[in-house]
Amino acid sequence: MGLLRRKVPAHFVPISPDNAASQDWIVVLEAGTIVGPSPSRLRVAQATQERKIVRKYNIFLKARHFLVVEGFNPRTHAVYFCPQLYRYDDDKKVVPLQGEEIGALIAQSVAGSVADRRPWYEPADPMPAEPIVGAPAKMDFDTVVVDMPGSRGALR
Repeated sequence: MGLLRRKVPAHFVPISPDNAASQDWIVVLEAGTIVGPSPSRLRVAQATQERKIVRKYNIFLKARHFLVVEGFNPRTHAVYFCPQLYRYDDDKKVVPLQGEEIGALIAQSVAGSVADRRPWYEPADPMPAEPIVGAPAKMDFDTVVVDMPGSRGALR
């Protein structure tokens, strides 16, 4: 059976075929690496719309899609997809948010569900069963309005 088993590298993140074809933002959040007093437990490691998708086939030729994220570590990273978000500027015009701003909003929304773990582990420690950020979607939104701290505008 060892000959038929195909392992994928750790920096291949399994994704849905729907996400493979979309042009949404990819936000990689990093948790458990900030040591000392910090106002947030999450950090935006990467936010981009560029992606590399790899397809791997099983023995029955069924395709599985993977997102290639260099440096991805499932112990400390979580991947989120987000469509383009907009905010109003001072002239009441709609302005698109950039990746870091979108990542900060996602980090703010899932900050309460970060697992408490120590930032180090033994070489023989197995991979944890639960992800570092376990934020189930509590609600589905058609439109999201978020007040930005320090500004009067909102996101739509």
